[in-house]
Amino acid sequence: MALRDHLREFRNRLGFALLFLLCGGAFGFFWFSTDLGPIPSLGDIVLRPYCQLELTRGPDEQCLLLQTGPLDAFMTRFKVGLAAGAVLTAPGWLYQIWAFLAPGLRRIERRLALAFVTIGSVLFAAGAVLAYLVVPRGLTLLIHLGENVFSTQFRGSEYINFVLVMLFAFGVSFLLPLLVVMLNRIGMLPYDKLKHWRRGIIFALCVFSAFVTPPDPLSMIALAVPMTLLFETAIQISRIQERRKQRREQHGTGGLSPDEPTPNEYVAADSGPEHSPRSTDDIT
Repeated sequence: MALRDHLREFRNRLGFALLFLLCGGAFGFFWFSTDLGPIPSLGDIVLRPYCQLELTRGPDEQCLLLQTGPLDAFMTRFKVGLAAGAVLTAPGWLYQIWAFLAPGLRRIERRLALAFVTIGSVLFAAGAVLAYLVVPRGLTLLIHLGENVFSTQFRGSEYINFVLVMLFAFGVSFLLPLLVVMLNRIGMLPYDKLKHWRRGIIFALCVFSAFVTPPDPLSMIALAVPMTLLFETAIQISRIQERRKQRREQHGTGGLSPDEPTPNEYVAADSGPEHSPRSTDDIT
C-alpha cells in the first residue's frame, strides 16, 4: 500500500475505535444511575467500597459522596462511564487496532500478538478485581490515620480518581509477568538472566507493591504475593520456551519462521570418473 493508503486506513480504523469508545461511554453514563435487571447500577458498584466505611449518611440512610462544585457530579459520572465503556467495548476498539497492524505481521507474530491481547485482558481484569477488593481495606487505614482529628467525607471526584488509579495500577501490575514471557520469547530476556535476577526482581516487586498500594501491610501483601507467583510462573514458562528452542536447533530447524520452508541442504556427492555416464560414442 502507498503511504496515502496507509494514512487513510489509519484514519478509518482510528475513527471506528473512537466510535466504539464513545458508544461505550454513553452506555456507561446511562448505566451509572440505572440498574440493569439483576446487575446493580455502576454508581452503586463504585460506591460500595466507600459505603462499607459508613462515614456519612444522607437522607434515608443513603451513602453519599460530597459535591463541592457544579460539575463534580457530571465529571464523576462521565469518567466512570467512559472507563466502564472502554472495558465493555474493548473487543471492538482492540479489533480496529489489530486490523490495522495484522497485515504487516508474519503468521507467528500475529499469533503472539493475539495471545498477548487475550491473556493480557484476562490478567488486567484479575488485577482490577483484586484492587476492588483491596480498596475498602486501604481506605479504612487512611481514614484511621486522622481519627479523632478530622471529620471525613470524600469528594466524589477525588474518591473516583483514587479508585480508578488503584484499578489501573493493579491491572497493569499483573501484565508485567506476561511482558517477561514475551521478551524471553523474542530473545531479549534469557532464562539464565531471569534465574540470576530472581531475588532482586522479587524484592523490586515488593517495593513496587508498597508504593502503589495504600500504607497498609495487607494491601501490599495482597498485591505482592500474586505478582510474585505470576513472575515465578513467567520464569518457568521462559525455561520451557528455551528448552523447546534448543530441541528445534538440535534438529536443524532453529531460528526458522513458520512461514519459511525447511532448507534442503542435500548436496549430491561427486560421482568421479568411474561413475560418470558414458558418452554416446562409447556406447556405439
